Amino acid sequence: MSRLYFLFIATLIVSCQNYEEQIDSEISPISNVIITKEADSSFKVTTEMALVKGGSYVPLYGKNQEKVIVNDLYMDEYPVTNAEYLDFVKKNEKWQKSKVKKIFADDNYLRKWQNDTVLNVDANPNSPVTNVSWFAANAYCDCQGKRLATVDEWEYVAMSDEKNADARKLESYNQKILDWYEKPKTYQNEVGNTFKNFYGIHDLHGLVWEWTSDFNSVLITGESRGDSAENNNLFCGSGSLNATDLMNYAAFIRYAFRGSVKANYSVQNLGFRCVKDIEK
Repeated sequence: MSRLYFLFIATLIVSCQNYEEQIDSEISPISNVIITKEADSSFKVTTEMALVKGGSYVPLYGKNQEKVIVNDLYMDEYPVTNAEYLDFVKKNEKWQKSKVKKIFADDNYLRKWQNDTVLNVDANPNSPVTNVSWFAANAYCDCQGKRLATVDEWEYVAMSDEKNADARKLESYNQKILDWYEKPKTYQNEVGNTFKNFYGIHDLHGLVWEWTSDFNSVLITGESRGDSAENNNLFCGSGSLNATDLMNYAAFIRYAFRGSVKANYSVQNLGFRCVKDIEK
């Protein structure tokens, strides 16, 4: 227990100033689909997505054990890779490392690429792209008619293991995630390196941290999630409040990490994937 507590505290106290030093109801699964979106004449990506059946759950942070509702959605099976992001910046020059505006990405943006359109010689095209800001990740998803998942959506999908839609109460599952978090440089591994979860989605744990659309909205100064409006400028998160499950250290670490970054930060073990709403 002491090792886990130390791991949680060490992550929770990460400050905005030193972020670049960070190392990086029963539901039936539904068959995967392939969605192709051509946003313009120059950028087209075909991505396998899994259909997630929505529902309700009590998140780690919330007031009075309030449940949140998650609607049905599609989620990318894998994080966006170096190769996919390279294709994106080749056809969207404003997101190349020498051209991106500093308000949208800091100096760490794509820092390990050789130049605007060339990966490092030791970079694996099939590894997840990292050192990408929230603005850049959001733009990538938007180009495909998709978006970043909300914290609630991401956590809802990520609470499953191979067989259970909600595996949060399994001590062995939480320990496995914590063990992954201690491994160095997992962002260098290829996508698909970890297990396929209940919905057919890979790598939500054990590869990279992932941006969400409202990444720090639940680390707030008030007493409920509704008080987060004052912090919606995407600055650093405030105190960690209203934990509903103090035993879920893995989720604590994710919330603490999200609260330590700003939207223009580009961290070496922080990547992303996209989701898509289901048209009604």
